[in-house]
Amino acid sequence: MNESSWQEFALLLIDVQEDFWEEEVKKAFPDFPDNIGKLTDLCRRIGIDIVHIRARFAPDRSDWMVPYKLKGTIPCVAGTPGEAILECAREMDGEKVFYKHTFDSFCLPELDAYLKEKGKRFLLTAGLVTSICVLLTTASAVQNGYLVSLVQDCCGDDKDAHWQTLNRYKPIFLPQVLWKDIPAKRQEWQAQLDQIDSSAGVTDPIPSKRPS
Repeated sequence: MNESSWQEFALLLIDVQEDFWEEEVKKAFPDFPDNIGKLTDLCRRIGIDIVHIRARFAPDRSDWMVPYKLKGTIPCVAGTPGEAILECAREMDGEKVFYKHTFDSFCLPELDAYLKEKGKRFLLTAGLVTSICVLLTTASAVQNGYLVSLVQDCCGDDKDAHWQTLNRYKPIFLPQVLWKDIPAKRQEWQAQLDQIDSSAGVTDPIPSKRPS
């Protein structure tokens, strides 16, 4: 593959919607909309496909998660102002949009199928909120066989929840990247994909770890 190609990469832009852009998130991460705009502009310029993932629930509660049925309320009900997309995250023609009824985007079988069909192997994740939908989607991406890097300055949450999540789940969220550093990571990330390819089919046993 051409060294400058981003064909195997995709950005998952998760739940950048009004109901999740709460006052405490705005206060903690005031640069979030601007950073999302810069991230999407960068991806479009260098050729990283953007996949938009959004929450949307029916007013009749038919597709609500069970705890929310008990509460009687849920974010992002179809047709309400809270479902609306922040302007910085609006899709362009040709960009794929998925609607989910869960925290974890990979509960949509069609998402994984779409990414595999498009030959995506390395995912960037960003959006709202860090401690719930971003965390669970990123974890599932790793478990579904993708290399993943979270775009740290393009996520938002309550300040404490954001940093506690990133620090507590380091096996999931490492490596992390800032949006402006993505182009410089291209060679390193491709080397990781190449290493995976070169190790495919290796049958040598992994040495046992000595007892401590």
